[in-house]
Amino acid sequence: MSSFEVIKTEGRARRGRMQTVHGVIETPVFMNVGTAAAIRGGASTDDLREIGCQVELSNTYHLHIRPGDEIICKLGGLHKFMNWDKPILTDSGGFQVFSLAHRRKIREEGVSFVSYIDGKKIFMGPEESMRIQSHLASTIAMAFDECIANPSPREYVARSIERTTRWLERCRAEMDVLNAKEDTINRAQLLFGINQGGVYPDLRVKHMREIRDIPVDGYAIGGLSVGETAEEMYGIIDAVEPHMPKDKPRYLMGVGTPVNILEAVNLGVDFFDCVLPLRNAQHGNVFTWKGKLRLLAEKHKLDSLPIDENCGCPACRSYSRAYIRHLLKADERLGMRLCVLHNLYFYNEMTARIRESLECGCFTEFYKKYREILGRFAD
Repeated sequence: MSSFEVIKTEGRARRGRMQTVHGVIETPVFMNVGTAAAIRGGASTDDLREIGCQVELSNTYHLHIRPGDEIICKLGGLHKFMNWDKPILTDSGGFQVFSLAHRRKIREEGVSFVSYIDGKKIFMGPEESMRIQSHLASTIAMAFDECIANPSPREYVARSIERTTRWLERCRAEMDVLNAKEDTINRAQLLFGINQGGVYPDLRVKHMREIRDIPVDGYAIGGLSVGETAEEMYGIIDAVEPHMPKDKPRYLMGVGTPVNILEAVNLGVDFFDCVLPLRNAQHGNVFTWKGKLRLLAEKHKLDSLPIDENCGCPACRSYSRAYIRHLLKADERLGMRLCVLHNLYFYNEMTARIRESLECGCFTEFYKKYREILGRFAD
């Protein structure tokens, strides 16, 4: 089991530390998303080390389809496969229950999918998800759940969370079996449960109270940033957080913007992940301490400044806005790569500065200052 300690608090915000078999995770933390065991935009694991990444996140469903979790297992697990010696979190495939709604059928046993690659039928339930993640040998495995679209009818949501609770119990039982096997690569694999309940605060609280009694290593708030407003999301976190165990890490799945992260830290969340920095990089939108910058804007055509003069990322150390803009305009892959490295460096630095502000007792000041700045365009 993991060892998580809350080192310091300021209001509901927490500065924590989690010990794992693959190293220490300092929280709050942003996990860098590498869906298919690679960061989009050509960032290598050496790059991840350089830009301060603590945790890499990969996708169970996609790796199961290609190259196949059994292949990764034969090659020694995901850490060896992608040359990464720090913690890895794998999602469960539950999000694909939401994102591939036109390709799946849900029943008590699990979910039937159709592969987006070759059309083959795939079945994944709690046991299958745990076995796949055990093959991948990630540090943290996520429980299999149903990510519910917002808004959804209350009656459906109520039935869904009951099933997700039953699925979590099955995940716990299966992982215990897998971690006891002699040939399991990572016998210290951790399990996080997931809170669901749509945009209904009372259902969210009910579900959290149910799953907190199931012995897992952390708890996530899932099913947000899938159709609801930011204020609705904050309201759900505000309602659920008081009912989450204080001695376990809290993970807000798939969220979000720098401001979203600041707000959620202020409400007591510890772990984050999101593809937003990567998707913004694709379009030349980069994050700075003065706000978001649009590199494709005409004004940067002759701009000899780095993206951010105070940034230590590989892009800002060596290249100008004008050059990166040219690369993006010319559809040169280096342009996106440099934007990806910058954005991920920014997110990792931002969470590092949040940790520092909590350590020095000035998080509230930091939060009030940057929730205004980081939510706007610098130009």
